[in-house]
Amino acid sequence: MTELDVRTAPPAEELDESPQSVKEADRWNKLLDRLNDLSITKHFDAYVDVPWDDPAFALDPTDPRWELDPEMDPLGATQWYVDLPQQDRARLGCELVASKMKIGLVFENILKRGLLEFALTLPNRSPEFRYAYHEVIEEAQHSLMFQEFVNRSGIDVKGMGKLIQFGARGVIKLGRRFPALFFLFVLGGEDPIDYVQRQELRGGGEIHPLLERVMRIHVTEEARHLSFARHYLKRTVPELSWFRRRMLALRVPFILGQMAGMMLKPSKSMVRQFGIPKSVIKEAYKHNPEARQFVRDSLRKVRNLCIELGIVTPVSRQLWKAFGIWDEPSPATD
Repeated sequence: MTELDVRTAPPAEELDESPQSVKEADRWNKLLDRLNDLSITKHFDAYVDVPWDDPAFALDPTDPRWELDPEMDPLGATQWYVDLPQQDRARLGCELVASKMKIGLVFENILKRGLLEFALTLPNRSPEFRYAYHEVIEEAQHSLMFQEFVNRSGIDVKGMGKLIQFGARGVIKLGRRFPALFFLFVLGGEDPIDYVQRQELRGGGEIHPLLERVMRIHVTEEARHLSFARHYLKRTVPELSWFRRRMLALRVPFILGQMAGMMLKPSKSMVRQFGIPKSVIKEAYKHNPEARQFVRDSLRKVRNLCIELGIVTPVSRQLWKAFGIWDEPSPATD
């Protein structure tokens, strides 16, 4: 079993340690070499590195460890949730985890297909080709982990809605037609969940060992995927036409606003199933300043990147604010 620790998984921007004096093309190739090497030396298998059949990892949806941590999910701090019977609190928490894993599985399905489209555009001897396939392989292992978790939970979660999945077909084509927008979509889905998982792993709450193992594997490998996306964007967006950069400026806030809400809040089907009152959802998320700030914090890295790339304009900034995801630039934290 491969050794891993979230403390050894650096934030994505720390993976490029090439000196600034090295030519940009050389720095890019050195980064790709390092990412490819890490995909060989620090990779994981869903059915080798997760001890699914270990009794200590058994998944019981009524286990108290599934109860929501109010520090991480504001729904757990509401009186409505606190007043639920213990087993109902645990089941809701377990289903919320399973639902997010199913959403993550669907998202990674879109990501893998888009990466394959991207790889088809690359010429022979392109160093990006090998990296793209490493990422596809790693994301496939993540999807296996997520689906196995869902299966063992015994909960029939649905993931993304059919309408969103239908629209995702256009995102897949972006891997070939507009890679910059595709990789911003990738960051919109991966950055928020990476932020949440790192916060949970570094927090003081008790985490079920199965969930902890899955999260540690995920954040370790996602550091590479996020690093590639960010550095690819830094390398290519400045070379885009004025029109394409304006397309990014206007479309990115819509993508990020939608993705963050999908990754960080209960799905509509869960709200209906558990009979969560609308007033409770509003109390926990919409009218909760700390919850709104948490969403903005989860997007800080990608928001700062968009500012650095020059694709936040006076008009697009209003869109960021309308979606509740704008914050003034500040240092990113995990």
